[in-house]
Amino acid sequence: MYSFLIALAVLIGGYFTYGVIVEKVFGANPKKQTPAYALRDGVDYVPMSTWRVFLVQFLNIAGLGPIFGPILGIMYGTSAYIWIAIGTIFGGAVHDYFSGMISLRSNGISIPEIIGKQLGLPIKQVMRVFALVTLLLLGAVFVINPAKLLFTLTGTVFGWGLTFWIIVIFVYYVLATLLPIDKLIGNLYPVFGFALLFMAVGLFVCLFTHSGSMPEFTDAGGLCNRQSGSPIFPVMFISIACGAISGFHSTQSPLMARCIKNEKYGRPVFYGAMVAEGIVALIWAAATITFFNKDYSALAVYLKGNEPAIFVNTICHDWLGTLGGILAVLGVIAAPITSGDTALRSARLIVADFLHYDQSKVLKRIIISVPIFALAFAIMQMNWEIMWRYFAWANQTLATFTLWAIAVYMVRECRKYTYLMSLIPAAFMTVVTITYIMFAKEGLQLDYNLSLAIAGVATVILLVLFARFLHKQSKQVLRDNVPV
Repeated sequence: MYSFLIALAVLIGGYFTYGVIVEKVFGANPKKQTPAYALRDGVDYVPMSTWRVFLVQFLNIAGLGPIFGPILGIMYGTSAYIWIAIGTIFGGAVHDYFSGMISLRSNGISIPEIIGKQLGLPIKQVMRVFALVTLLLLGAVFVINPAKLLFTLTGTVFGWGLTFWIIVIFVYYVLATLLPIDKLIGNLYPVFGFALLFMAVGLFVCLFTHSGSMPEFTDAGGLCNRQSGSPIFPVMFISIACGAISGFHSTQSPLMARCIKNEKYGRPVFYGAMVAEGIVALIWAAATITFFNKDYSALAVYLKGNEPAIFVNTICHDWLGTLGGILAVLGVIAAPITSGDTALRSARLIVADFLHYDQSKVLKRIIISVPIFALAFAIMQMNWEIMWRYFAWANQTLATFTLWAIAVYMVRECRKYTYLMSLIPAAFMTVVTITYIMFAKEGLQLDYNLSLAIAGVATVILLVLFARFLHKQSKQVLRDNVPV
């Protein structure tokens, strides 16, 4: 139990310490007008109350990742706790805060435009496509899984099975993508937020009231290893994404950058929402292994025969009773739905930014959205496990590009040495993602040691290029400061 509590304390303490440092480094200016007012259009640029903006941001990013990822990731033992705590404070929250605040300072532009502005036009073009594919994959994944959970709860409705809930959720996605953000999303999210928070608080309490033990830092660890084909590096860092660091979040932060009223609220909204998601991930990791009484073998056997969604339903009903279980499962249903809807909304805005196509009229939003809906529906026909695997590494690859772009931004803003706040996690995630792409069965399936070597060399090359850029930028600053 103490390992869980230490990780929880690190998460909460990190918000009040490192979060404050990050805010000061960026230089949030409470007197600066935000895009919500400067570009107000009543559709995407809408000033919203801070509590509502926080809740929307939290639900946007808290999809299935901080639930399913930890369920799978706890197979690595307390390493999962460490990654969730450290990854969130020094990786994910930094990534989310800077991507949101840079967007805020740049009229709410989407993440491909931010990356392209810092890393160049060719990278921008690649990231436009890459971000869109990632969002479409996520939108498709987050239709299927909540639909399965709803079908588990209700059974056949009007003579329809799983298809009924798929249609209902997809229709909601269409409306959430097209309507002004403060109408449907802004009004429904408080309800979804209650369900999700009830689930997290309920499971947290049950950790102390139900039998079963958790792993501690002194334990040997989980079952996953190189021989099993799932080495802790890089697989755990890909599996536990949204609960530690996730590129998807950088596509969501610009949505709230267009709605936030004051820059001083950036830390609670962007950094704070990521910490809250880390807490949810930590609770699910602890609840999963406690439910199986620290029996990794039993957990492995269970997960081979059941999807994580089934386990969510099982543990909620077992620990919280029928009514509590229904509310808790609804919270888990709300999490992916409130990420899937804004994934497609973000896709619309990315395309609109790329085409410089005004979105104030509903007809123009429909013109942009119809191809997005069609592609998402086509992707839904794929196997869920395949979609999830490809989304997982695509998601972390997007996070890696975002971190590199943030580091370059910090250098250009003349923030001495503060670029290390982003550069260090950028280099780490570069090794993670390249190793995974080289090694994984959905990647190139190369030898593990060779994959590590390729990732190491690639990361060193990128660091050398960054050092050259840093040197060039320093010389430029000296020239600019020479008196005429």
